[in-house]
Amino acid sequence: MFTAAVIVGNPTPQSRTRDAAERLAAVLGASATTIEVSELGPRLLGFGDPVVAEAVARVQDADLVVAASPTYKGTYTGLLKLFLDQFATGTGLADQVGVPLMLGAGPAHALAPELTLKPVLVELGAICPAQGLYQLDSRYAEEGALDKWVDAWAPAIHASLRMDRSR
Repeated sequence: MFTAAVIVGNPTPQSRTRDAAERLAAVLGASATTIEVSELGPRLLGFGDPVVAEAVARVQDADLVVAASPTYKGTYTGLLKLFLDQFATGTGLADQVGVPLMLGAGPAHALAPELTLKPVLVELGAICPAQGLYQLDSRYAEEGALDKWVDAWAPAIHASLRMDRSR
């Protein structure tokens, strides 16, 4: 069993983004803790806030990091960016396995997790062995994209998690 930190960058608490990310962590077999970034509010605007520092530590204690956001203007939310800015470049997510997940209204932004969110996770030190997951927010729970993605990428994620534990 491994642990996952699900980071939800949706401004609306208890969102479909959260549900989709928690589903992903569960299907991968992780015991997950969820960080609703919206609950951190204005504390995110500075550095050194103890509540934010505790949320960062919870993420850093996990084996797998699922960074989830709705797609806004072709990219992830500014709210998620504010939280990710709390992590040190190169070492903030060092040796953790990262998975970018984004929900959107249509297929036009299907590459957004790969082109916008994955590079940030890598910049923070995460290992991203899988393609980012994009799901349609109107039917993410039944569209089959999660099952197809897991079939294709779970072996690489699990292998990366095992490799990281052997160090």
